[in-house]
Order: sequence, then C-alpha cells, then structure tokens
Amino acid sequence: MAKPLVVVKKNEHIAGITLNNPGTDDVVNLRLGQELGEICEQINQDDDIYVVTITGTGDIFFAADKTSAKQAEQSGIAFSVSKLKKPVVAVINGNALGQGLELALACDIRIASQEAHFGFPGVAEGVIPTDGGTQRLPRIIGRGKALELILTGEIIDAAEALKIGLVSKVVPLRALPTEADTLAKFIAGKAPIALRYIKEAVNDGLDLAMEQGLRLEADLYFLLHTTEDRKEGIRSFLQKRPPGFKGK
Repeated sequence: MAKPLVVVKKNEHIAGITLNNPGTDDVVNLRLGQELGEICEQINQDDDIYVVTITGTGDIFFAADKTSAKQAEQSGIAFSVSKLKKPVVAVINGNALGQGLELALACDIRIASQEAHFGFPGVAEGVIPTDGGTQRLPRIIGRGKALELILTGEIIDAAEALKIGLVSKVVPLRALPTEADTLAKFIAGKAPIALRYIKEAVNDGLDLAMEQGLRLEADLYFLLHTTEDRKEGIRSFLQKRPPGFKGK
C-alpha cells in the first residue's frame, strides 16, 4: 500500500495537515492533489474542526519538481485549500516557490521560518503561475509588487516577505511549530460559526462592490444572533468565565 502523501491529525478542534512527500522535495503530483482534495472536503463536513494548519515535512514547505511535474498534475492544489470554509494557517517551514507559494497564498494566515524563501521563478522557463498565483498575490501584497515578483521571477527571503505583507510573522525554525500551535489554539477558542462568517465576509467581499460587501457583512452579523454560540458568548461575558462554544 502506497504511503499517504497527505497526513492529517485532529486535536482540540484543529486539523493539522502535513504534506508528506518522500524524498528531498515535495513533488507535485496527481495523487497528492487527489488526497488533499478529499481531505479538504472531509474537513468542511466536520463541524468539530474549527481551524486548519498546513505545513510540510522537514524544512521544506512545498516545492514543485520542475523536471517531472506535468501541467495537468499541477492544477488544483491551492484550489482545494481555497475552498476550505474554516480559517487556514500556512506554517511555512521552508521554501515556498512556484506552486508552493500558490498553496501558501490560498491560506488565510501565513507564518514562516527565518530560513524560508518565496517566489515565482517560472518566468525564466516561459511559464506563469497556474494555480491562482496571478490572482491571489496582488490581492495580498498589491498589484505593483505582485507584478514585479512575477515578471522578474525574483526569490525573496522571509524578512522581505514580512515587509511586503506576504507573511504576518517570521520566527526561528525551531520556534515555528510552537508559534503555529499557539496561534491555531487561540483562534480555535473563538466561536466557530463566527470564524467561518468572518472568512466569508472578507474573502467574498473582496470580489464585491463596497455596498454589496457591507450588505453581506450585515447579513452575516444578523445571522450570528440566531446562534446558540452568540447566547453563550453573552452569558460567559456576564458571568466572567471562558465561553463554551459548540458551533451551533
């Protein structure tokens, strides 16, 4: 039986996904894409999961093998992650180049080790990002800087990625797992329906006119008042105790 390329562990309402490719590089292939897609679908259907983290093995986050990856096999990795309804934290423990960067961009929050590097070097080989990179990067760091990185194929270090807003935090590699765990647990302690609605309001709102986005925000806000979690939030505040959210 083939070794799973995607490993998921669930703990305290957190699903930790590890891209577990054999060898020295995380090689993009059809089987990995299929496994990741199936896992993302399962996570969306699991109401007991509030937050998702994604990382790679060793000191590699995710990097396509330029010599063996086929165009058809490179599609859908980031797409599957972008369809997750729960908040997703990319734990970037190494290089995120090409489709690896596209995968990171599909996540909601990105934290990285000091050793990590980022970029779309494909232009040197006559190709462009193919898994959402041209669309997500400018939405995160702005049109001008995104065009500069994609057009030049420049690879930047973690410090520069932090400076331009590509990642939100940079820590030493040895501290990265603890940092990611602390962040995921902190988010998972919040009301899960509210977490999903926040993600929906921000992500969907980016593609709407301001008036439509404000209407979406208001609709989701009022929907939250019908939930048991909202009532629990009020009770816990008045009783000065931690809330016990149930996702209902």
